[in-house]
Amino acid sequence: MSDPQPVEEIKLDRKNLYREETFTDLKVGSIQRLVPIKADGKRDESREPIFVGQTQLISQAGPVPVSARIEAADLDEALRKFPQAMRKAVDQLVEEVNRMRREQQSRIVVPGQDPLGPKIIT
Repeated sequence: MSDPQPVEEIKLDRKNLYREETFTDLKVGSIQRLVPIKADGKRDESREPIFVGQTQLISQAGPVPVSARIEAADLDEALRKFPQAMRKAVDQLVEEVNRMRREQQSRIVVPGQDPLGPKIIT
């Protein structure tokens, strides 16, 4: 693992800046449009905007945020593709949870050890 970067050396990548715009129906979710810009704030026409869909699932543990990139040329196309992108993201999330469950079930439990791992004392 690399050493942490000193705070004074943390810098934004001036060649990879985006302006964020958010569109929401205040019910189901939102779509974020990331518009590429130059360091002077003007639109960078050499790069395409990025669309990211966001919603929440309600679980027993509370709300679970779900987000996914939406491959679209404009907002209208992103709106049409939103349901499909969220379905794919939810499927991936369920797959990951199931994988973690399988790994947890296959752990060898040693007598005298807490099956959830060491306790953290604060």
